[in-house]
Amino acid sequence: MTNNVAEKIKRLRKAKGFSQDDMAERMHISQSAYARIENGESHSWAAHIEKLSEIFEVKPEDFLTDETNNFSSLDQLGGFAFQNVGTITTINSFLSEKLVEQYEERIKELKDQVEFWKSQSQGSK
Repeated sequence: MTNNVAEKIKRLRKAKGFSQDDMAERMHISQSAYARIENGESHSWAAHIEKLSEIFEVKPEDFLTDETNNFSSLDQLGGFAFQNVGTITTINSFLSEKLVEQYEERIKELKDQVEFWKSQSQGSK
């Protein structure tokens, strides 16, 4: 999936007429970090998906759609259209696993806080 996203990012960049340096500057990352995203060598596109969506004027989920979907240039409008002819595919396992880990960690923290406050309220009675 990372390669599919990388290919879409590259196509969008070229269609907008941006260089990799332009994109890196807009995203506040190094050119080499951007190149790794575009070459499919990095999963960090996920951390930048909102900024990429803003730059390319597309919805974040548009990067994650299956290959029957594509971005097409609208020269007469100077923008882009997204042809949605499929459904959104599952977000890559790396991103999903990281999100699950973060939620599980946050749930544990909240449970610990609940237990702490329960013990505080029982101790003051």
